[in-house]
Amino acid sequence: MPYVAVSALSHPGLLREQNEDSLVIGPWTLCATVTQNPQTFVFPLGVPLVVAVADGIGGQPAGEVASALVVRQLAALGPSLDSEGAVQEALAVCNHAVFAAADSDPELATMGTTVAGTVVLPESLIAFNVGDSRVLDASREGLRRVSVDDNPPLEPGQRTTSLLTQALGGARQPAGITPHVTTRPLAAGDRYVVCTDGLTDTVPDEELDELLRVHDDGKAAFELWRAAIEAGGPDNITLAVVRISAD
Repeated sequence: MPYVAVSALSHPGLLREQNEDSLVIGPWTLCATVTQNPQTFVFPLGVPLVVAVADGIGGQPAGEVASALVVRQLAALGPSLDSEGAVQEALAVCNHAVFAAADSDPELATMGTTVAGTVVLPESLIAFNVGDSRVLDASREGLRRVSVDDNPPLEPGQRTTSLLTQALGGARQPAGITPHVTTRPLAAGDRYVVCTDGLTDTVPDEELDELLRVHDDGKAAFELWRAAIEAGGPDNITLAVVRISAD
């Protein structure tokens, strides 16, 4: 029977006191906490399977609350995410939920989060994001970015930026979002990496590609995390490796 293997971990990195990242894999969520080792889950290919990360906006209050709220909402909606329209609607619900929660408590004002993920369907995969968390196609032909970073243009010589052009929540007045959503055909052997920018801001694409050519599943997740830690681990690191198997 075809199945989906998902190996994931979440870690605060070496410099941040708190982990503001959250993660959802099907009905399972990991919110603002730490996994010391990659956890691997196996699901039969069939019912829509959502795998996503959310990265609470740093420098603003309660990023961990916003990211947890979003992944829990996606976990609840996951089985219904069978089309691009359903994913767009779910992200709009998440955005509204973040603003509503922030409006209900002054300590949560302006909290916000990015989100990026995949929904695995029997014959296709829907990739989505708002903000600069990423979805990467980790096929053997080479690493390719599927998501679209919501960042302003970089200055010459600048590789990364913490500035966002859109997020879920993150402002005093409610605002709409324009999610990036795309559908791709699915085949046995396909692999995707869903991650927060604590990985991609720290480890160059070329190094990520090299690691993913050598390692798979939990070992791949561990080696990606270790590369970010060895590069200084300046931010929270949350990632999931999604692999499609034929049997």
